[in-house]
Amino acid sequence: MGHISLQDGRWGEMSLAEQMANIGSEYGRAKKWKEKGQKKMFWGALERMLELMDLSIGDGRWREGRLKELCRLRELVCEEMLNENSQMADFSAYFMAFNVLARKGKNGK
Repeated sequence: MGHISLQDGRWGEMSLAEQMANIGSEYGRAKKWKEKGQKKMFWGALERMLELMDLSIGDGRWREGRLKELCRLRELVCEEMLNENSQMADFSAYFMAFNVLARKGKNGK
């Protein structure tokens, strides 16, 4: 597991926006490496992304109202990343919105 330190509680201290922004970073890496044909790098980024998604899915704070969305997102992202002929939408803009929200939260704006 690539994010062992996050499992020890740091992940549970992050807001949903911060968690999703971190997931989005790994999503972007996986997408980039897939496009470049770098299979080893792609699989590493995809694995890290899925680990982070699983940590969010397991976060009890999101059980009410967010769990279904998180599980569906995981399913759709896997379909996009693992199906060569997928016509799935790119989730970059989805994750970028969380990045912006997380930055606003950190700056108090």
